[in-house]
This record gives sequence, C-alpha cells and structure tokens, in this order.
Amino acid sequence: MSNAGKWQDATAPTLADFQELAAAAWERIPAEFRDKSKDLFIRVEDFATDEVLQALGITSPFDLLGLYHGVSLNHKSVMDLPRQPDMVFLYRRPILEEWAQGGESLGNLIAHVLIHEIGHHFGFSDDDMARIESAAGS
Repeated sequence: MSNAGKWQDATAPTLADFQELAAAAWERIPAEFRDKSKDLFIRVEDFATDEVLQALGITSPFDLLGLYHGVSLNHKSVMDLPRQPDMVFLYRRPILEEWAQGGESLGNLIAHVLIHEIGHHFGFSDDDMARIESAAGS
C-alpha cells in the first residue's frame, strides 16, 4: 500500500510545532536535570543569526542545529553580575534538513539537540549527554 496520500497535503512543521516538540522532549529529560535548569529558556528559530554564525566561524546556516547561550553552571559564581537568562536555541530549518537526511524521528532529533545544548549548560561531556539521552528514551 502506498504512503503517497499521507504526504500529499503535508506541510513542514512550524516554529510552534517545534516548540511543542521541544516541550515534549523537555518533559522526557530526567527530573534531576530539569530541576537544575528550570531557569533555562528554550527558543525555536528558523536559523541562527548571521552574527552568531560569523562568531562561530560557520559558513552555512544549515550547519548549526542548536546553540546554548549563557554561562555553564560549572563556570557560574554567586559573585557574578546579573546577565541575560541562559537560553537554548533550536534551529528549525537545519534540524529539518538533518531529519530529512537521516532515519531518526523528528521528535527524537529535537530531543537529541535539546539535550546536547542543555549539556553545555551543565558543562557535561559528550558521554554524560549520551547517558541523559538514553534515560530520556531518545
């Protein structure tokens, strides 16, 4: 049986759809990590800004799926001056491009990027982030 009808009227997930998928991924993250990062904001945008790409030395906006912006917990001090809130950016178009090329579900890919960027908030290693992903079922 053909799946053509299923895709005939399909449209790309919107920024709001991505925000919902990110919220669902957030809920799957183990509570101990959510509790420690409850002040973290998650933003979904189509692409990183030109300034961000230039600062990171990235030439194609499709090469950046997500970004942690802030000071990781392992570098914060009670003596720090107040700053902007810590944020995780998820970039919709690059994530969609990655999703189209791979065999992973969109929800799991968004969870992967979100967990990876939250890992930067904690100053975690890639191994630490892999354990969190496993616990989150991603």
